[in-house]
Amino acid sequence: MSQDKTQAKLKIIPLGGLHEIGKNTCVFEYDDEIILLDAGLAFPSDDMHGVNVVLPDMTYLRENRHKIKGMIVTHGHEDHIGGIPYHLKQFDVPIIYGPRLAMALLRDKLEEAGLANRTKLETVAPRQMVRLGKSFMVEYIRNTHSIADSFCVAIHTPLGIIIHTGDFKIDHTPVDGEFFDLQKIAEHGEKGVLCLLSDSTNAEVPGYTPSEASVYPGLERVFNQATGRIMITTFASSVHRINLVLKLAQKFNRKVVVVGRSMLNVIAHARNLGYIKCSDDLFEPLKATRNLADEKIVILTTGSQGEPLAAMTRISKGEHPHIRVRQGDTIVFSANPIPGNTIAVVNTIDRLMMQGANVVYGRDKGIHVSGHGSQEDHKLMLSLTRPKFFVPVHGEHRMLVKHAQM
Repeated sequence: MSQDKTQAKLKIIPLGGLHEIGKNTCVFEYDDEIILLDAGLAFPSDDMHGVNVVLPDMTYLRENRHKIKGMIVTHGHEDHIGGIPYHLKQFDVPIIYGPRLAMALLRDKLEEAGLANRTKLETVAPRQMVRLGKSFMVEYIRNTHSIADSFCVAIHTPLGIIIHTGDFKIDHTPVDGEFFDLQKIAEHGEKGVLCLLSDSTNAEVPGYTPSEASVYPGLERVFNQATGRIMITTFASSVHRINLVLKLAQKFNRKVVVVGRSMLNVIAHARNLGYIKCSDDLFEPLKATRNLADEKIVILTTGSQGEPLAAMTRISKGEHPHIRVRQGDTIVFSANPIPGNTIAVVNTIDRLMMQGANVVYGRDKGIHVSGHGSQEDHKLMLSLTRPKFFVPVHGEHRMLVKHAQM
């Protein structure tokens, strides 16, 4: 290494995702090269009238656009890829690497925004290495999360290895059989990790986060007890959860109607890529269900967070063009409210109950688990990587403090 190289510093500059949930965007800079890790958005809080999406301040990247060598994406959630179309309008990102599902969802976004030709999208496979500029080699390491095809990354720099966990929990019985590549994480820990940046979302929660598979019995109980239609709302991106619902629909001989654009979109891509496997005849268009008995129908819909324009919210207000709540409907909220959405969610539940629906919700029903690790997951990540430096990321301030105390 020449003398001047030893003076070069590695800068890690988070532009979003710290002291908040959402808009996860991180910059890695060495010498005169920059790479971006994720570029997410956040959704507005109730007091942001007339605001549709919230983005991080990208002034630093606009000013240093000539240094940008590319971007790495860890997974396909909105708070990690939703900001990319907005940023591409302000500066060029020559190439974006990411998992297949994330890149399929991103390709749609870019085409819709008329930006498809502004960058090159490349898909990566587990344990694949990609080079960005002279200073960065990035290695993709499979993890488990609430969306299929999610990764940690090991960023090889001239000063050492940085591991960014992305969003993760440690699920030993993943629904899709894609296990967390803990061997690879441990291998890096053995050789030496300069710095670990780790997801702090559930740093306040003791114990381990249960496996996604643990939701199956709770949902099965709902299918067993429901006498009329079943409506289930969850995050559109929860591919594993949707898989469980489809399995149960098949088992209980019900047809599935998918309502909500984002839900249709994710299911189409996930089936295309083989993350959701089921026969075509399991699905029915909404119009065709008029001739089906209520006990033969499952409606899978968006709106688990009480979003004003989502299908479930509109159904609760009697504003959906094709779906009205009927006495005897069982409606399942298979998601916990994100902080800030609780009031919108409980209002939706109230309205549905007033119309005679049996609404199944709440942490005690066994119909939802988090996609983020709790304290014991965090300790395992720390003990496997044994980093020289540790930076808690992805969480509100108290979560970062709690994670740091570990």
